[in-house]
Amino acid sequence: MGGATGSPMDVSALTAIDVHVHVHASVGAPADRHERLEGMSDYFRAGKVSQYTVPEIAEYYRSRRMGAVVFGVDTLADGDAPGRPSNEEVAELAAEHRDVLIPFASVDPARGADAVARARRLVDGRGIRGFKFHPNLQGFFPNDREVYPLYEVLQEHGMVALFHSGHTGVGAGSRGGQGCG
Repeated sequence: MGGATGSPMDVSALTAIDVHVHVHASVGAPADRHERLEGMSDYFRAGKVSQYTVPEIAEYYRSRRMGAVVFGVDTLADGDAPGRPSNEEVAELAAEHRDVLIPFASVDPARGADAVARARRLVDGRGIRGFKFHPNLQGFFPNDREVYPLYEVLQEHGMVALFHSGHTGVGAGSRGGQGCG
C-alpha cells in the first residue's frame, strides 16, 4: 500500500474491507457541517469519524491497512443539503484514493423517473461500483415495484445494491429523532 493514492487496490495487502462507510461531509463543507452528525457521533461513540470527508476517510483506512466502500445518502426530503458530498464528489475523490476506496452512489427512489436518470448518468464512466439505499431515511420498501425501474438500471450495468436494514442512528439524541428511523 505504501500510501500511494491513485494506485489500484491491492486486496492482498489489506486486512479487511469495510463495506459500509458513510461520507457525511463535502470537502467544501463549512466547519459546523451537518446538525445530525453530533447526535450520531455521540450515539455511535465515534467522535469526529462520522464527519470525515473522502480524503480523511482514505487516510484513516490507509493507516489501518484497510479498504472501504464509501457513499453519501441521497434523500429527496433533504435535497442537496449544504455540506453534504454529491455522488460525483464521492466518485471523483474516491478515484484519487482507489488504493483504499471503492465508490458507491446513492439515489432516492422517491425521485421516480429522475432517480432512474440520475442512476444512468452515474454508472457511465464515473467508476461507481454499486448503489447504497437507506429505506429508513428514503422512505420506501425495497420490494416496492415502483422502484424496479431503478433496480433495472443497476442490473443492466452489473452494479451492487447495498441496503441499510434495521435500526438507524440518524436522529439519535434529538427530539423526535428529527423524523428519521
